[in-house]
Amino acid sequence: MTTPNRRQLLTGGAGVAGVAALGLGASPASASALGSATAYATASDPHRKVTPGADVAAAANWSILAGRKVGIITNPTGVLLNLRTIVDEMHFAGTVDIRGVFGPEHGFRGTAQAGEAEDTYVDERTGITVYDAYGANTAKFASMIRASGTDTVVFDIQDVGCRFYTYIWTMYTAMKACVETGASLVVLDRPNPIGGKAFGPMMTDAWTSGVGAENIVQAHGMTVGEMARYLDAIILPTDTGGPRLSELTVVEVKGWRRDVTYAGTGLPWVMPSPNMPTPDTALVYPGTGMFEGTNLSEGRGTTRPFELIGAPYVDYKWAERLADRGVDGVAFREAYFTPTFNKHVGKVCGGVQVHIVDPSAIDPMRVGVEMLVAAKSIYTEFQWRFDTYDPARPYWIDKLTGSTRLRDQITAGADVETVMGAWKAELAAFDARRQPFLIYGGPTR
Repeated sequence: MTTPNRRQLLTGGAGVAGVAALGLGASPASASALGSATAYATASDPHRKVTPGADVAAAANWSILAGRKVGIITNPTGVLLNLRTIVDEMHFAGTVDIRGVFGPEHGFRGTAQAGEAEDTYVDERTGITVYDAYGANTAKFASMIRASGTDTVVFDIQDVGCRFYTYIWTMYTAMKACVETGASLVVLDRPNPIGGKAFGPMMTDAWTSGVGAENIVQAHGMTVGEMARYLDAIILPTDTGGPRLSELTVVEVKGWRRDVTYAGTGLPWVMPSPNMPTPDTALVYPGTGMFEGTNLSEGRGTTRPFELIGAPYVDYKWAERLADRGVDGVAFREAYFTPTFNKHVGKVCGGVQVHIVDPSAIDPMRVGVEMLVAAKSIYTEFQWRFDTYDPARPYWIDKLTGSTRLRDQITAGADVETVMGAWKAELAAFDARRQPFLIYGGPTR
């Protein structure tokens, strides 16, 4: 099987029957199930700040999946509080009929690097077929659902809240496949690690790709459960010609608010991908991830990707310029590093490390734009990354930001306020449009 890489991705009917919370206070039936579950008492532990949807469902002995033929989209982040994967827990408990697992980018067990996946195989531990879902279109995903005999798709992945992180697009492709096959979707929700506020520019139709398949803003400020509700109501009917999911169920996170970043949840951090090592990485990723679209290293091949940014031509002047800007929530330290893979392998890069000072104050887009504007103004060697693979849309940054606007403005010498002000109206419109689909309390702006 040919595995699509990140570059290939860049080129590239009755509505919701029920969106329900299972577990604490959700209904008499589910409350009873929770009360009788001793193996997962942590789901109602008053000392634990946040309980993911997976643990809520497990505490009810997976009753939400009773009688269903289940296909699971998950990866190493799909674990319970005991740090065992939901697939292993369901399988060995014998309470869920698992027909298949659908592996996203990096794979089900997490063996693949960025832009890679695990081929379809039979999992040695469970004997369950794991299908390669990374880069699958709707038809291929529908064929995997049919081949596995699935009637209910379960999604459980820790997202990081950014449009160009591919997991939400795997979920959306599965949603379209569910419409085609009549399957239901159950989302085991998890917190958005960067909080519940939205930031950044809107994707535009001409620049959609595997890292931005639909028109949402760059840091969407939603959990995957909220995103599923939004996509089902706003985006899916246009793509399907009207039909929506026959049934969508969101098992809610308990105890999470929109103003709580991941460090405040009390949950262990499991890396969603090899280059997302800490919750701090997620906080800055929607902004510093834009350096993938330049000739600077975004820190891949170091222990702090997306926090260490630099290139062989960068010196101390960049850190000094950024420190003088007084960007809320972060501090910039002059840093030097040598990537072990990706850009500038084996070369000493000068640059900065972005340090988190106040997680609640960070606007990741401002962090990224401040860094881009300063780098472009200081270094004549600065270049936008050119992609000959897609000659009609050759600049990677345009696919990441959703249009040519940011690149055009920074190239022309625009200041930070001009760049960020350009998306103010579209961000406000998106924020208003998403409000009916939000589940969790706390500030949204």
